[in-house]
Amino acid sequence: MTLAEVDALADRAHAGQTDKIGVPYVEHVRAVAAGLAPLGPELAMAGLLHDVLEDTPWTAGELRAAGVPDRVVRAVEAVTNEPGGSYEEKIRRIARDPDATLVKIADNAHNSRADRAAGLAPEPRERLAAKYRSARRVLWAVADPGQVAAILRIVNPDLLPELTEG
Repeated sequence: MTLAEVDALADRAHAGQTDKIGVPYVEHVRAVAAGLAPLGPELAMAGLLHDVLEDTPWTAGELRAAGVPDRVVRAVEAVTNEPGGSYEEKIRRIARDPDATLVKIADNAHNSRADRAAGLAPEPRERLAAKYRSARRVLWAVADPGQVAAILRIVNPDLLPELTEG
């Protein structure tokens, strides 16, 4: 499956969905994929599909049957919420998988953009900002700093000073 075909699949899977600020959801997954593109087409594919198992009827088996590479499906499975698990447990689990870590770093970077957060009420904005900062500490500690910087330069350059501080 090509990157363009995976993009079309993500577009169909998320059709009609919007994010917390009312933007078509596919724009989020495309932004995550753009940040991962310098690291290879399979990571960009994982970025496009990172929420498909969580937020659509698609299953991992259906993705494989559609021709999505196994490496991509494994990364998507790794970033997918498990019922009953806490967010902190999810981040620690993701941090054990190098591909999933990079996907989650790109997702976190996009979710942390000031322009996206500005659309939220103050309480959820502050709660999510703290949650995302905490996740970055775990994820960035296990990732290659050059790869993290490459993602941030595309997805959320405002986080670059935080990377160099840590």
